[in-house]
Amino acid sequence: MINFWQKLPKPFTALAPMENVTDYLFREIIATNLPKPDVLFTEFTNVDSLNSAGVKMALSKLKFSLRQKPIVAQIWGTNPENFFKSAKIIKDLGFDGVDINMGCPVRAVVKTGACSALINNRPLVKEIISATQKGANNLPVSVKTRIGVKEAVTNDWITFLLEQNIDALTIHGRTARQMSDVPANWEEIAKAVEIKNATSPHTVVIGNGDVKSYDQILEYHKKYKVDGVMIGRGIFSNPWVFDKNNSKTHSQQEYKEILLKHLSLLRPDQNYESIKKFFKMYINSFKGASALRFKLMATKNVSEASDLLK
Repeated sequence: MINFWQKLPKPFTALAPMENVTDYLFREIIATNLPKPDVLFTEFTNVDSLNSAGVKMALSKLKFSLRQKPIVAQIWGTNPENFFKSAKIIKDLGFDGVDINMGCPVRAVVKTGACSALINNRPLVKEIISATQKGANNLPVSVKTRIGVKEAVTNDWITFLLEQNIDALTIHGRTARQMSDVPANWEEIAKAVEIKNATSPHTVVIGNGDVKSYDQILEYHKKYKVDGVMIGRGIFSNPWVFDKNNSKTHSQQEYKEILLKHLSLLRPDQNYESIKKFFKMYINSFKGASALRFKLMATKNVSEASDLLK
């Protein structure tokens, strides 16, 4: 069975999974009103939540439209049995792949033994990947990770992961301790590509960290030999970052129209405050943007914000 990772162009692009950012609405905007990357990821979804009384809320994170495909569901946790069950749920929902979060450096999460803490717990990692692969039942399984916890352990860690027969591997070029406070180390990502070529040629390697333009995607593909490039925070400084035509400028009206579309997707039962984090992304690159954004932040509902933008 040839999975979707093998069918992507090279270099392919991906939007990073970001908690409270890559929700259904934002992904829908990306899929319909902005240059769409080749792969989209959901927010992080906890495997314990998917197998608890709170499953309805957890499933809300896994809502997607056909326009968003190919789309990968990212999950996190420490319980292999719940990874198995969650992978089955994800397959039944119609996702194109399931991704295991082994890179989030947030202290509260790491304290539970999950995400980047797994870098130092190889026996549990092996159990988690195996359980996920069994639950996914031929659905591609990937891992997103960092180059280490306190220091880079790229050779040892990446070799171990590739021995687990995963379909794709995303590597963020920083340790967990570094958070996002230092430049991403793409030389370490290049090491991972070399390991992959020698030990697991079928696995797709995606580089992640400090990429802010499509020109940079092409440059890093050529220089570091990654199959794909993932962008996270870069989309906030350039919503058109995945534009293969590499358009340089966009009008004030274009920015406003996309924000209006984003606002229009918000349902009455959804929290209006949750959309304000996107205001700086859309209202940021033209004369008077700062003053307009200040007014928008003071609005209390979609109607008030829309009136300011028209």
